[in-house]
Amino acid sequence: MSVHAILKMGDPRLLRQAELVTDFTDPALHTLIADMFDTMQFNNGVGLAAPQIGVNLQIVIFGFKHNSRYPHAEQVPETVLINPVLTPLNRKHEVLDIEDGWEGCLSLPGFRGLVPRSTKLHYEGFDQYRNIINREVEGFHARVVQHECDHLVGVLYPMRMKDLSHFGFADELFPQLNVSND
Repeated sequence: MSVHAILKMGDPRLLRQAELVTDFTDPALHTLIADMFDTMQFNNGVGLAAPQIGVNLQIVIFGFKHNSRYPHAEQVPETVLINPVLTPLNRKHEVLDIEDGWEGCLSLPGFRGLVPRSTKLHYEGFDQYRNIINREVEGFHARVVQHECDHLVGVLYPMRMKDLSHFGFADELFPQLNVSND
């Protein structure tokens, strides 16, 4: 398989609405997914969306056992999620339970920002063999899924931030972690 170049913030292809995957039998789909995993792992990522490598399809991958960029995060199962639908689950008095958390992105190398996200989530979609995926998750797993699926609707995490004073170079914000290669 191969490692693809990752589009950087400013590339207009990152702002598109991704198209649904309709042909699960196309061998190119499986090659693309293998390439996405190679690309994510080569770049020490925890997730990757097809639009980040210039492919305008609703495909995200994520998962890791341990990641040096997020040393305190719980592991997330390796997952291929196609044509996802996300539903926040944590309502308190008809208001979503939102939590701020630090995020990085392979399309914004070297940066981190404090991003509000739903803390509990239901997601569904398909894997590359058209098997149904149907999960309820919380914590970092929920954050990763929301972040990656944002790429499918042309949203980068700084667009979700409420306060840009909590946005900057990772090595300046977290010098002890040595995470400048996000």
